[in-house]
Amino acid sequence: MLVTAGIDVGSGAVKVILMRPAGDPDASDPVLAKASSRIRRREIATVVDEVFHEAVTASGVEEIHYVATTGEATDVPFATGHFYGMTTHARGALHFEPRSRAVLDVGALHTRALAMDAHGRVLDYKMTSQCASGSGQFLENIARYLGVSHEEIGPLSLTSTSPEKVSSICAVLAETDVINMVSRGISTADILRGVHESMAERFARLLRSLEFDGPVFVTGGLACDVGMMGALRDALERKAAVDGLSREVMTGEDAIFAGALGAAIWGQFRYRKLGQHVAWRAAAAVAQQ
Repeated sequence: MLVTAGIDVGSGAVKVILMRPAGDPDASDPVLAKASSRIRRREIATVVDEVFHEAVTASGVEEIHYVATTGEATDVPFATGHFYGMTTHARGALHFEPRSRAVLDVGALHTRALAMDAHGRVLDYKMTSQCASGSGQFLENIARYLGVSHEEIGPLSLTSTSPEKVSSICAVLAETDVINMVSRGISTADILRGVHESMAERFARLLRSLEFDGPVFVTGGLACDVGMMGALRDALERKAAVDGLSREVMTGEDAIFAGALGAAIWGQFRYRKLGQHVAWRAAAAVAQQ
């Protein structure tokens, strides 16, 4: 049984997928195991080892034929090869939703949008500026100031009745806006919805700058934020009302693993084409250190 591993090291978390080829007659689900962990100021190498070992233990496999890395995982000693992040997110999104023709990857420190074809080939891409107000970390900082947990952000945002939109695209000035809103008695739900709408407008502009024909699949840490997803759909609908160009937005509960999954899939391809492989024992020895 051919088994590959994908390791995606993002700015905020490490994600690992172990999988066999899709369509394997011995299993309905090609994913053997998955694991993730926030980095939280720890050594990245330590987190990678822990998460990889957790996934391997859960899978019960005895040999891994290819260990593929992506994202910031450029120096994993037991990896066989590395793949560019946009390529892996495109391929992972296609696995989750074969109709998707664009990906919006909302990470902890940046957001990027890419257009792709039916084979996962990246045709064009755009990224937010370096300002952190379009990132997951910015939203998390706002929530921390408001005393809201990560899990509460999305549901609270959906209860808003009068959103107070953040006016500035600068993260520092936007946080000042939020402080002023609190002093004015604006509700937490309205503040969070306003932040979501400000971010969604930026994401919608990124997507509208690309040419593609098909649904958008959202990956990254904010893919599971129902408030963010709602604000993005609303932003795209408003723009569609102007020019008639509608965009379907999709995601899934495992969308955070899109990069790791795409890396594992590309690892299968490279293993078969080039015969590159890594023995399980060598990988296991490193993972257990």
